[in-house]
Amino acid sequence: MSSANCLVTNDWICGEYLRSRQQELIDATVQHVWITTISVAIGLVIAFPLALLARRGRGFAGPVLGLTTTLYTVPSLAMFSLLLPLFGLSAGLVITGLVLYSLTILVRNILAGLEAVPEDAKEAARGMGYGPVRLLWEVELPLALPVLLAGVRIATVSTVALTTVGSIVGKGGLGNLIGDGVDTLFKAQVLTASVLCVLLAVVADLLLLGVQRLLTPWTRIRTPRAASAEAATAVKAG
Repeated sequence: MSSANCLVTNDWICGEYLRSRQQELIDATVQHVWITTISVAIGLVIAFPLALLARRGRGFAGPVLGLTTTLYTVPSLAMFSLLLPLFGLSAGLVITGLVLYSLTILVRNILAGLEAVPEDAKEAARGMGYGPVRLLWEVELPLALPVLLAGVRIATVSTVALTTVGSIVGKGGLGNLIGDGVDTLFKAQVLTASVLCVLLAVVADLLLLGVQRLLTPWTRIRTPRAASAEAATAVKAG
């Protein structure tokens, strides 16, 4: 009885809300995950060639980094309004906006990862007859993966949060429930959708961290010299 009454009393925590709106919560979460995944994937596909262009020299890096940074500073409502004539009230509107926002993080991290590749590794590969394309895919990209994947993690968590803004066109996943709950002062809906959004960001980050550790096992290997240095640092700090 008390569980059902929590809907009447409009409590923040309400088990009856979870039971009665289970499908609605699942649908909103699935939409949130779908929009986030598509946005980051498209952003990564676009960011990679832009990062390659930017590393060709300052003449390219300035415009590329400047443009992506400028896009990130545009308020989300203004961004969606500018894209509205092209996409209408559709998921494409939200996804395009999120892709543009992700570029500044992804381009910078891809560029940083590629530039951090040791020059001696590249010289050794060239000495073995590696051409530019083979050098990129077999040497530079694998060594840049830790920084690149760190950027993907940041972009994903950021996109999970920004997806909620898509509620202004009814394509915001859990943001739809948060917006409706705020408008109707439905406390249980606001809290539940907000918690799910946070959990979604945490789970996505942990999953990508697992992928990062799986693809870059060498980053977990410590040489005896590195271990000794860490121990010496700890002793000095103590």
